[in-house]
Amino acid sequence: MKGKIIKSTGNWYTAKTVEGHYVECRLKGKMRLEEIKLTNPVVVGDWVEIENEMDSGDTVIGHIYPRDNYIIRQSPRQKFHDHIIASNIDQAILLVTISKPRTSFGFMDRFLTAAACYHIPVTIVVNKADLLSEKDNKKLQELYLIYKDLGYPIHLISVLESKGLDEIKQLLHEKCTLIAGHSGVGKSSLINVLHPNFNIKTGKISSRWDKGMHTTTFAMLHELNDHTQIIDTPGIKEFALTDVEPEELGGYFPEIYQRMSQCQFNNCLHENEPRCAVTRAVEEEEIHADRYSSYLQMLENIKEIKSYQKRLNP
Repeated sequence: MKGKIIKSTGNWYTAKTVEGHYVECRLKGKMRLEEIKLTNPVVVGDWVEIENEMDSGDTVIGHIYPRDNYIIRQSPRQKFHDHIIASNIDQAILLVTISKPRTSFGFMDRFLTAAACYHIPVTIVVNKADLLSEKDNKKLQELYLIYKDLGYPIHLISVLESKGLDEIKQLLHEKCTLIAGHSGVGKSSLINVLHPNFNIKTGKISSRWDKGMHTTTFAMLHELNDHTQIIDTPGIKEFALTDVEPEELGGYFPEIYQRMSQCQFNNCLHENEPRCAVTRAVEEEEIHADRYSSYLQMLENIKEIKSYQKRLNP
């Protein structure tokens, strides 16, 4: 019996079968050992084969079908292990806020790069337009300046005041969309407005730390209709790439990719190599310094992961 995972709660999963039935199931014991680097071998969006286990009588997942794509990050609890956020998605919305809480450009860069690895288009949606101060507006203009020029669509909305939501509804139409961002940026509030029947719990911003507090604990797929789906994810504090080679990273930054062929060396990592077209573009302010800083931070993280993997498998 084939089904799609629509909810993950740790050891148990909810699947919707192709016939439209909802089934609670767990992972077959022997499958847990097959991908030891993954903290979650089954994820929301996965197509799976479900069967009845004779010994226990439980409904179990006996097979995971190949994924078209997925977004993966470093596990927040187990360093050097992978955590897949969701799979088989058509697009992603990166929901950000300029303040209350603040979304850093570094976090945005890591998410955008992870999505680019699997050719997942991303739209940046800036929420809480109703709260923007004069200082926030300057930061918003900087965001537009950096990311609009790189080809990322940007929408400014206010869930509280229901502004800009028609464009978001049109964007979601007949697609499976992952919605990601920090806790407190309004993911659950946005989904509640798009489909009030969901009534997803929302939380408040910590006044002490100006950060969101987790309300969504597990990833879940919501169906707006038969052809439109939204995957709600827990708030992400940090995002680190895990399955990218150092020499591949630049290819996922549009402004670096455009200049890679002009570097003196084919294997240039764009750090301090001679006649590097990328570092020259940074010096000439053709590449934003913050984006280049994000690239270098990701590169160091990838090198650390690769070094650890070599020590495990010399």
